[in-house]
Amino acid sequence: MITVEQFENSYHKLLTHFGTAQFKDELNAARKEFFENAGTLDENKPNYTLRMNQFYDWYFLTRPMRGYMQTPLNVCDIQRELRLTEEDLATIDILKTTMSHSLFELIKVKGDELTLKDLFKDKKVTVKSDQHIFDFDEKEFFEARLIEISGQKHFLKGFCFHPESAQKFILSEVKVYQKNADLNPADFMMRLNKMRYKFEQYRHVKPEMIYTNENKLGL
Repeated sequence: MITVEQFENSYHKLLTHFGTAQFKDELNAARKEFFENAGTLDENKPNYTLRMNQFYDWYFLTRPMRGYMQTPLNVCDIQRELRLTEEDLATIDILKTTMSHSLFELIKVKGDELTLKDLFKDKKVTVKSDQHIFDFDEKEFFEARLIEISGQKHFLKGFCFHPESAQKFILSEVKVYQKNADLNPADFMMRLNKMRYKFEQYRHVKPEMIYTNENKLGL
């Protein structure tokens, strides 16, 4: 079994490969799709790195590539240029078999362990994280992806935090998705992502006017 550091190094290698000139058109199309109606991407903003991490996780793990009709994760094994090592193969297996993507609520922090509630599954989960503890606010729901290494869950680096005032809307929509197995939670999380960045753009607008299905403002 690989270490967390080995996983992070291999994951970075895989992401970098699908960000090369060979995949320029695919990457540009993905950027347009992900950041559409989500505000200007400003490298000087504090959340820029967090936002880009979230994009690359989505690009690699969720979005089917137009040229393959599969995600980059699922076509790694036919990319000869990657020259996959044992660590790379283990990383791919971890992502395929243990990765979970959901909305979470922070319940408790104890040392370097965070107890979360998975809102879609309505279950508690413990995550080991000594890097992100100070980023969390108990009054915020957040989107994240978890992987498991040696029986311990860890975060990937992409997050999207939502304001406390959006919780009522989020919980009501989560219930809809819990009752209908044909709905894809990833679609809802993408909608929330766009709402979050509209919230940043339009600070003068009440969050309840942005986190809504009605969108009377036309934002």
